[in-house]
Amino acid sequence: MTVPEKPEPAAVHPTAVQPAADQPTVAQLAEGYAAKAGLHRSGNGNIDVLKSAGGIQGIAESILPGLVFLVAFTITRELPLALVSSLAVAAAFTVARLVQRKPLTQALAGIAGVGVSAWLANTTGKAEDFYVPGFFTNAAYIVAMAVSIAVRWPFAGLIFGFVRNEGLDWRKKPARVKAYQIGTWVIIGVLALRLLVQVPLYFMGEPGFAALATTRLLMGAPLYILGIWVAWLLTRPAPAETDETPA
Repeated sequence: MTVPEKPEPAAVHPTAVQPAADQPTVAQLAEGYAAKAGLHRSGNGNIDVLKSAGGIQGIAESILPGLVFLVAFTITRELPLALVSSLAVAAAFTVARLVQRKPLTQALAGIAGVGVSAWLANTTGKAEDFYVPGFFTNAAYIVAMAVSIAVRWPFAGLIFGFVRNEGLDWRKKPARVKAYQIGTWVIIGVLALRLLVQVPLYFMGEPGFAALATTRLLMGAPLYILGIWVAWLLTRPAPAETDETPA
């Protein structure tokens, strides 16, 4: 009887098993998000608040659609006209970025947000409902940031750490983790303040519309930029650490 030959091990195609290294790590994901967040440092090592907010054009993109909606509705009291005017402004910014060959992310996010808000307001026939999606967006950010603090991956650290060239080394230092947790609470405070002020105005209905729209503009980009700046200052490394980690 012939003894069967020992079978050769099955050949494994190089692409059949993906090495774990091909999967993005938390550090890589955080670094990529930090880059997409658009945070920049100025020549003196501080955060460049204006540039991080997208410059003058970026701030205009976040403010003007809502401002046009407020002005158009206040003057005409015609909700469809106000909604179309707001959408037209958002679309104009998208076209402008196309012409300038700039990244479209911010403009597309803006027009998508305006589109959802306009759809809801048009569906209900209530001008104040234009601002409802923003409430849910704020609440979602608050929850996400609170969770990041609870699991010791504070949002401020994930963003500022890479801007400061700390990477994720700050997670090895309890003092730095605590500082970034405090910084994240500052940003949460900004978002929570929006809800505390604006939600009661929303429930006032049309009598509270003008105040709601105005506070939405004032507490939008300007207040958020201020919150980011304060969080940046509060999370600066101690003088003893600056030799190793730039502030």
